[in-house]
Amino acid sequence: MPPQTIYELSTIDFDRPLFTIDEIRKVNPQRYEMEQLTAILHVDREGNGLIGYKDITANEFWVRGHMPDFPLMPGVVLCECAAQLAGFYARKYELLAGDFLGFGGMDEVRFRSPVFVGDRLVIMVKLTKIRAGRRAEFAFQGFVKDKMVFSGCMIGVPIHRDRPDAGGE
Repeated sequence: MPPQTIYELSTIDFDRPLFTIDEIRKVNPQRYEMEQLTAILHVDREGNGLIGYKDITANEFWVRGHMPDFPLMPGVVLCECAAQLAGFYARKYELLAGDFLGFGGMDEVRFRSPVFVGDRLVIMVKLTKIRAGRRAEFAFQGFVKDKMVFSGCMIGVPIHRDRPDAGGE
């Protein structure tokens, strides 16, 4: 049985995004094939969460090679969508230090239904735990129409450009 929905989708205005792709680019570093958000619809500062979406097009980098003639969105890309939404929240509202936000881990990830070209993947994330400057934990869920297609928990950690092991002799 799917977990309880983080936010009620029926209350969200899909016609008026709070942040468009151009505004997301001011916060998130991903570009080109790795951009996995189309817009952000709702920000809950009090509850530390947000809702965004990704419109799945025939131009996605995985369409040609992932299950040719039956392209379905890879689970790892679904998780990347959720991570970019959580990363937007963490960077925009300065939850963690660092130049970038990286994956620290994932738990309880479940894929419940496939996502296809033409779908609008609605993603929601909610901060569940923070260790100041060290890590942020988020619950996430993804929906196509009203059906939950994936869910889980993730850990975001700060990444610094000047890390001690960034190359060398």
